[in-house]
Amino acid sequence: MKQVEIVLEKILWNSRFLVLIAVVSSLLGSLVLFVVGTMDIFKVAWMTFEYYLGSSDQDIHDFIITDIILAVDIYLVAVVLLMFGAGSYRLFISPIDESEESGVAHPFNIQTFDELKDKIVRVVILAVIIEFFRAVVDIRFTTPLDAIYLALSVFALAASVYLMNLSHSKKA
Repeated sequence: MKQVEIVLEKILWNSRFLVLIAVVSSLLGSLVLFVVGTMDIFKVAWMTFEYYLGSSDQDIHDFIITDIILAVDIYLVAVVLLMFGAGSYRLFISPIDESEESGVAHPFNIQTFDELKDKIVRVVILAVIIEFFRAVVDIRFTTPLDAIYLALSVFALAASVYLMNLSHSKKA
């Protein structure tokens, strides 16, 4: 029976390497999103260049802000995937030597699963806020009540960021 226990524990211990599937996938997804965000920025830059040379009849003012905000949002999701991949690797496989040498304050030097979750949640909330502001840019007010709803939404976002920072400062 002791032999079965030893084999089972070895299998369980080595099963942590399954996390490598998520690590590699999230790093690949992060790379793809960084490329997509960068290509979106290059596209906006090219369209702006064409607009000011007079070779484009499409007004860049109709899309430039929302396209850049969307690219920033894509970058934030890429950062979340990067943090998840590096944090999962560090927590389940092995500490990352480069991260260890850089100090505790580096985003990749995650000590606990709760710390990984907290960092990811903070970036995701920032991405949601950016997505909200991207949507706000396109809003056309039809009634004064629409402006009040917008003000309440901004207040709710500000309150959530304040509470998030308040809870983060209590942990530190």
